[in-house]
Amino acid sequence: MSNKEESIYKKLYLVQKEIGAISKDSINPFYHNKYVDINSLIKQLIPILQEHNLLLLQPIEDDKQYSRIIDLDGGMVESSLVLPTDLDAQKIGGAITYYRRYTLVALLGLQAEDDDGNTATGKLPQPKGFNEGMDF
Repeated sequence: MSNKEESIYKKLYLVQKEIGAISKDSINPFYHNKYVDINSLIKQLIPILQEHNLLLLQPIEDDKQYSRIIDLDGGMVESSLVLPTDLDAQKIGGAITYYRRYTLVALLGLQAEDDDGNTATGKLPQPKGFNEGMDF
């Protein structure tokens, strides 16, 4: 492992410690499930990342949605998901929003607080479609 990689991992460790668990702060009006809003998540993360000299980019390249965290002192980590290609423009926009959230959450290893009690009781709702089940 190079010194640059070691540096970004140390910084990400500090970022994770500072973030802790994130709250599901929005409610889907159609399915009434709670989820982490991407704009709220980014608003919380950017100051913490900047404090550690880290830059977040979320480009779309080659039909993939990426989340990249770049250490301005050197090094980078990324996460990506292949975007669906068989959707209309509005649904692709929704997929991009979901995938931005999922790749970022996966990249940082974030955990959501169980604020509805369903997980603790083992009574999770069954996903019925694309928009359901995407409630992280």
